[in-house]
Amino acid sequence: MDWMHFLRWTHIIGATVLLGTGAGIAFFMVMAHRTRDARLIAHTASIVVIADWIFTASAVIAQPVTGTLLALEMGWRLTEGWILAALALYVFTGAFWLPVVWIQHKLRDLARQAEANGVPLPERYFRLYRIWFICGFPAFFAVLAILWLMVARPAF
Repeated sequence: MDWMHFLRWTHIIGATVLLGTGAGIAFFMVMAHRTRDARLIAHTASIVVIADWIFTASAVIAQPVTGTLLALEMGWRLTEGWILAALALYVFTGAFWLPVVWIQHKLRDLARQAEANGVPLPERYFRLYRIWFICGFPAFFAVLAILWLMVARPAF
């Protein structure tokens, strides 16, 4: 495999990890939340936090590196419209992802506390969950738009 194909492959893997991990995390958090079971939510959120740090964070770091190297290798200017649009959406996605990661830690901790004390989930848990849930939509659709830009490479 030559360098360009390696870059393309790693960039596609990173994009797949971002989309897949994001969708998987959202699915499992929503399913756990629906139970209202503090023990199950604490367990699921603990795994989600680990997955976000291992998979999502590593892909978040790798994507701009592999994307830049790939664009240069392909002879594309980094100022091309579709690349600038993808980068803007990437920053937009990050603006939602960072609070989501923080909220996931808080949801985990609140569920752990509720379970340890044998009490229902506190109202703060439900407020944070609503914010977490709402933040997922713009980030998810922005990632889909980035993937479309990567494939279509429209002229702007």
